[in-house]
Amino acid sequence: MSQTVRPSSVFDATRTPFHLLTEDGVDLIGEVAAPLGASKGAILCLHPLPTAGGMMDSHLYKKAANRLPAMADITVVRFNTRGTTSDAGTSTGNFDNGKSERFDVEAMLRYCFDTLKLENLWVTGWSFGTDLALQHAKDPRHKGLILLSPPLRTTTDEQLKYWNLDPRPITALVPEYDDFLQPAAARERFSIIPSLKIIAVDDAKHLWIGE
Repeated sequence: MSQTVRPSSVFDATRTPFHLLTEDGVDLIGEVAAPLGASKGAILCLHPLPTAGGMMDSHLYKKAANRLPAMADITVVRFNTRGTTSDAGTSTGNFDNGKSERFDVEAMLRYCFDTLKLENLWVTGWSFGTDLALQHAKDPRHKGLILLSPPLRTTTDEQLKYWNLDPRPITALVPEYDDFLQPAAARERFSIIPSLKIIAVDDAKHLWIGE
């Protein structure tokens, strides 16, 4: 049966909060939203810049957790990186501009595979989260990267070149009116990775308001 989707729609799912300790002793908080039936796939969500208000409840990820388990049989895993606060709580530690967050990403990937036993997992980064994905999401068990509004704020050309040695697909959705990296500039920066697919999204902006 079809479901009417509204901005506030929350559909049925099994929602489980969790705490997870990183290798360097940071306590991460998050939530798993799983389908009531069998899961066909999963996404690990890496959120936007916490110093600019980014968190696990940033609207695209909140909507994904509210809808995708019921509408697409997809498990959605969200968490707050170190020092980040949302309604679910605060992860311990301090923001490190993507450096120590390596431990967060690595711990979450281990949790997804070793504890949750997820299959067909994709890593999804949004803004700051795309830098985390490109730099730290190297666990060989995930299927690839989905990048939303990649600013390439801290990712170097050398770090991009790593993905030429890794055959997994990367897709970047780049808003036409992005504040940091618009489609033409994204094509130039990402030309280092010839296999990377760029999708230019007409009329969209960095924060995807209204999407």
